[in-house]
Amino acid sequence: MGYITEGIIKAFELLITFDPETYSAIEATLKVSSYSMAASLAIGIPLGFCLGFYEFPGKRSVRTIVDTLLALPTVLIGLLVYALLTQKGPLGKYGLLFTLKGVAIGQAILALPIVIALTATAVESLDRNLRITLLSLGVNRFQLLLTCLWEARFGILTAAVAAYGRVLTEVGISLMVGGNIKWHTRTITTAIALETSKGQFAMGIALGLVLLTIALLVNLSLSFLRKRC
Repeated sequence: MGYITEGIIKAFELLITFDPETYSAIEATLKVSSYSMAASLAIGIPLGFCLGFYEFPGKRSVRTIVDTLLALPTVLIGLLVYALLTQKGPLGKYGLLFTLKGVAIGQAILALPIVIALTATAVESLDRNLRITLLSLGVNRFQLLLTCLWEARFGILTAAVAAYGRVLTEVGISLMVGGNIKWHTRTITTAIALETSKGQFAMGIALGLVLLTIALLVNLSLSFLRKRC
């Protein structure tokens, strides 16, 4: 157990002294997760709302597909995105392979089904009489949509937090699409995997503590928003 205690002590030293390599991985993680979440929320919330709010032919099949994609393996997404971004792929000319933007594309694909499915569930759980009540009050179509979206806000916040947690902790996409390049595309999770395999527990523990801190801050923010809203 001595090496664990020593690793924890060194981990705090790395964080307190602002070790450049450690904070480079933290910065890369925050950047790529911000890019991917912005894209997945911008696309996923409207799609999830439409899926939960409207009735249309094939809705059940679409919902089944979305729910199935929740379990999509990250390595499979990484493989598909790698194939798209490689020089021989259709998007190869944009030079996105082994960049944070390329990783963000893969992570956005990972988060998208989560946002769509949980947003749809939140909308479907609304009181069925809400639409009738609003229409009887004379609201227009846009006001109806905004009100329903507001009533489902807690479910949508939960969807965002769940998606962020999946994005923050994934390894396969970051490793395959980003290449785990030091000072460039090395994220917290890929750095932990690499350093642990090398027997460098201090940095792995330090970055693990950062992951826990970020997760705690996200959940505290969710609780704060729920109280304020």
